[in-house]
Amino acid sequence: MHPDPPLILDIDGTLTRSSGWGIDPRIVEPLFSWDGPVVIATGKAFPYPIALCTFIGIPERVIAENGGVVYTGDRVHHAGDPEGARAVAEAYREAGFSLGWGEDDTVNRWRETEIAVNREQPLTPLQDLAAEHGLEVLDTGYAYHVVSPDTSKGTGVERLAQSVGFDLSNAVAVGDSENDVSTFEAVGRSFAVANADDAATAAADVILEGEHAEGTLAVLERVRER
Repeated sequence: MHPDPPLILDIDGTLTRSSGWGIDPRIVEPLFSWDGPVVIATGKAFPYPIALCTFIGIPERVIAENGGVVYTGDRVHHAGDPEGARAVAEAYREAGFSLGWGEDDTVNRWRETEIAVNREQPLTPLQDLAAEHGLEVLDTGYAYHVVSPDTSKGTGVERLAQSVGFDLSNAVAVGDSENDVSTFEAVGRSFAVANADDAATAAADVILEGEHAEGTLAVLERVRER
C-alpha cells in the first residue's frame, strides 16, 4: 500500500455541485481519508479555503487569492502588490464604476493582496487602470481579479510543496479555469473538469467527462494508489 499522491484542488467549478454553487458534499469523505497532502488552491480570499479545510477535517494547506496568499500550515506568505490593487479599485470607483458586490462586499472584505470585480462590470477600463499600476486583470470565469503579474497559483504551489516537503512531479491537480494553468504546469498530472474554460482545457493532461465535483471524484478514484 502506497500513500496517495499530493492533490492540488481548485474550489469553484471543481469541488462544487453541478449547478456551480456550493461544495458538493460527496467530496468531503474522500478528501478527509486521503493519505497524501491535500492543497486547496483558489482565487477566493484567504478565510474561505481555511474554513473549507477546517470543516472537511484536513490540514490547512492553502493557496488563496491566485497565489497572493500561501499558508503552509505554520506560516502565511504574501506576494503581489496590495496597495496597487487597492489604488486600481479606488480609481475604478472614481471613474464611475462599481466593484459590483454591493455595499458590504464580502468578496473583498478579507482579501489581502488583490481586488476582485464582478464580471458584470466593464472590463476595458479596469484593464487600463491595472496596466497603469503595473498590474493585470485575470478572468477566472467567476470574477475579474486585479493581480500582480509575478504571482500565480503555480508559484504558490511551488512554495508550499517546498515548505511541506512533497514532490510536485508526483502531484495531481484538478481545475477549471485560466488561473489553474500555472498549477497544471507545476505538477506531474493535471486534469480539467468538463466545464473548464479553453485555457485550462488546453493546458491539462486529461480532459474529464464529468463536470464540477463529479469530474474531481472520478480523478480521486483514478489516481488513488491502492
